[in-house]
Amino acid sequence: MNFSSKILENAVNEVSQLPGIGKRTALRLVLHLLKQPASQTHQLAASLIKLVDEIKFCEKCHNISDKEVCAICSNSSRNSEIICVVEDVRDVMAIENTSQFRGLYHVLGGKISPIEGIGPHNLTIDSLIEKVKSGTIKEVIFALSSTIEGDTTNFYIFRQLEGLPIKTSTIARGIAVGDELQYADEVTLGRSIVNRIPFEKSF
Repeated sequence: MNFSSKILENAVNEVSQLPGIGKRTALRLVLHLLKQPASQTHQLAASLIKLVDEIKFCEKCHNISDKEVCAICSNSSRNSEIICVVEDVRDVMAIENTSQFRGLYHVLGGKISPIEGIGPHNLTIDSLIEKVKSGTIKEVIFALSSTIEGDTTNFYIFRQLEGLPIKTSTIARGIAVGDELQYADEVTLGRSIVNRIPFEKSF
């Protein structure tokens, strides 16, 4: 791809590093930005800088937050005795959109995947175990995607929690095997949360 401007080429190269965006799409996006008022592009750039510099991760659940403790964890109307374990923030958003869950969350930051070099130590599993051992949790809901990696992660955590006086459950399989949680429709996902089953009966 030949560029008439080094500045344009650099911008395209940076945008093309985003997931799912190739050089042609990056070029189209950059040219679109050039056609917009300069103030709009400056606002976009400022938002991205603010995102990188000021975003925080909740010290309690590891969800993305503007403050040290996220709005969900700091909400006194939530049931702090139930923890829903999810892969990332997109799953929190998906479950929240169903309005069927009023407990708290624990964001793992991924799933165990030896192929990708992701082990238990790369996730926030240790802090989840410590949270449960504190004695205030009565139920842990596994809400990871129905994939090999998701099931492996669920089972690993389940074994770490064995012997503790808590209930472990998993979302009902209204979610098809192999599906990512974030892509499920709200009705199906909501029913899966409400109709969750004991984890030990899921395998």
